[in-house]
Amino acid sequence: MNEQHFAYKLRQHLNRGLHEVPNKTLLRLEEGRRRALARQKVAVRHSVLAGVAGFLQHQADNLRLRQVGLALLLALGVGTYAFWHAEQSISELEVIDSALLSDELPVAAFTDKGFAAWLTSSASQ
Repeated sequence: MNEQHFAYKLRQHLNRGLHEVPNKTLLRLEEGRRRALARQKVAVRHSVLAGVAGFLQHQADNLRLRQVGLALLLALGVGTYAFWHAEQSISELEVIDSALLSDELPVAAFTDKGFAAWLTSSASQ
């Protein structure tokens, strides 16, 4: 017995049993089939760019509030660190500029090779 013959016999047996199934059960099976077909995804052809946009849209739709909150918190942390780092750099430059303008720096220091060392030691104070 090959597969096609077996499938034919099975189909006939199921069709004969179909007449013995109560009407109420047939209606429930038909309703379930209709709902399953309604939920079935239909394959739609589209361009690659549309696929990328669809993927991004799907990812955006699946974001949870917690993930968005964590991303905002991370962005806030990075922004705060960048601001603090810029303030530190400005503060160091401010000390050096004030030393240059107040004549605390001797004129010979500009030609000295240790000028950079003096600048760093002065900035750390």
